[in-house]
Amino acid sequence: MTPFEPSGNRMRRAAAIIGVGHTDWPTDWERARRGEKPTDSYGYAARALRAALDDAGISKGDIDGLIVGPTTAYERMSEVLGIDPRWGDQADASLSVIQAVTAIECGLAETIALVYGNDQRTAKIQYGGPQAMGGDVILSYVYHSPWGMTSQGALYALTFQAYKEARGFGDADLGRVAVAQRQWAGLNPHAVMRSPLTLDEYLSAKHICAPLRLYDYCMINDGGVALIVTSRERATKAKQKPVFIEATGRHDLNAGATSLEPRLTDFYLPAQQSCARQAFNGAGIGPNDVDLFQVYDSFSVHVPLALEGYGYCPVGEVAGFLQDKGIGPDGALPTNTSGGHLSESYMQGWAHQIECVRQLRGQADERQIEGARFAHYTSDVAGKAVSIIYSN
Repeated sequence: MTPFEPSGNRMRRAAAIIGVGHTDWPTDWERARRGEKPTDSYGYAARALRAALDDAGISKGDIDGLIVGPTTAYERMSEVLGIDPRWGDQADASLSVIQAVTAIECGLAETIALVYGNDQRTAKIQYGGPQAMGGDVILSYVYHSPWGMTSQGALYALTFQAYKEARGFGDADLGRVAVAQRQWAGLNPHAVMRSPLTLDEYLSAKHICAPLRLYDYCMINDGGVALIVTSRERATKAKQKPVFIEATGRHDLNAGATSLEPRLTDFYLPAQQSCARQAFNGAGIGPNDVDLFQVYDSFSVHVPLALEGYGYCPVGEVAGFLQDKGIGPDGALPTNTSGGHLSESYMQGWAHQIECVRQLRGQADERQIEGARFAHYTSDVAGKAVSIIYSN
């Protein structure tokens, strides 16, 4: 990977997050387990937005832009929330932040609500099987349904098996990811899974799709998240300490994507390295300057891939890094400090943004990273790598 050098970046600190909110994930989880369904995806999003507006100290009337998660429709969400934005869109967690900053920089909107709601558990959404999330129209793995591989778990099990053989990476090495994230969750009152998890317990858990075990999988739970993004000028007058978007990066691997080739041979590495150059150069920093690393972790295997892909350790040395330096509360690189998808809540990357904000505000309580200045979020899904670097 080439050295990181400052570059021209019009997006740098052009906008900031001034408000965050979410539903009560542990309560959402318990209600779903009892078979209760208090609301739907739109209702969860509305509850989260109310909390975010309170956090930001603004009203719905201050919102002139809206981006919704892909689980809901933009027009319907506007109606439900009682917002009539002059600009809006639909995007996933990381791209919604990038689109919001772009819209603000272009003058399309000044204060944008980013909202996500999902009733995936109570709605019994299928993430595997012949009709997984719409069957033949949503995700590339459905092309492999004739061979029975129709779940994301199967896809990442195949990825991890190839990664193990290519890197000499073992089951216990991967287990250290799940254990570390459960340690962080134990410090987080918003986390669903807070009970301790040992490496022996991880290794004793059943395989769901070998070589992945129970604790390598994210939860499936209901809930909502909302963020308020505004211009630099308005952010400096906000109720809360603003968290600025320093830089972003994106690189897609589309060639051979439906055959899974980029994930099985290079493990996203070229996309991650390109994305790292964009984000770090844009922010004028390098991996050693990052105080906390947040990784989209629908499966634990995302984390070792990202650690080497973004230059936090040399390629092929992740196992040693996890064992000797670590990513937990006592580790050298605090990673997924809320517990992540594995232990906090599966909000498809949205909750990771809240954790970045709370850490950089100094509001993470027991899990607070002292003096945190830079937070790095990355998402590596479906052949594309996306990164955001936040600062205070």
